[in-house]
Amino acid sequence: MCKCRTTGTAVLSSRPSQAVEAVVVPSSVLAHPPRWLSASQLHPVPAPLLRDWLFNQESLTRRLTALSQQRFSVQPLQQGWQVLRADECTALQVPAGSMGWVREVFLLGAGQPWVFARSVAARQALEGSGLDLGKLGSRSLGELLFSDRAFARGELQACRYPAAWLPAEVRTEQLWGRRSCFRRDALGVLVAEVFLPSFWSHTAEN
Repeated sequence: MCKCRTTGTAVLSSRPSQAVEAVVVPSSVLAHPPRWLSASQLHPVPAPLLRDWLFNQESLTRRLTALSQQRFSVQPLQQGWQVLRADECTALQVPAGSMGWVREVFLLGAGQPWVFARSVAARQALEGSGLDLGKLGSRSLGELLFSDRAFARGELQACRYPAAWLPAEVRTEQLWGRRSCFRRDALGVLVAEVFLPSFWSHTAEN
């Protein structure tokens, strides 16, 4: 099992409900952010296996649990208030430079990091929403969102995720990632999931 990383990004609070007045500049601001595309916009069309994992609407947690034969777990990496990235602000429909709660984890299959997940929610919508992301610990956020019928999932989009945005221990160019926004009233939770080489190695063997 890989170890939690240490980054220059400060963890400002363990609870979204706490008001911590600090500004953390997003790590690795890119001159050319990735283009997130829907299934109909991707050309050439991805291979069937890749397309299935990128655009399947089912719970990724449940699919990984089945693929790993119930040996699924979540490894938290870091969480706290940060300035959201430009593409995240656009997806959440909030002003550029907005503060938000950021949670980054590895989704593990059989003890190996299969997926890097980054979930964000704008502070202005999160506070007072009743959703305390800081208390999730090693629980799956995706499973929580899927189990709450009040959340509606938006369109899935995919891109080649920037290596600079990945943890150092899994930093690889050209990895496929996907994202979607779960909305409940004014609250939006944007969840991005990047499929790591160890995941594709396992799927090729099974």
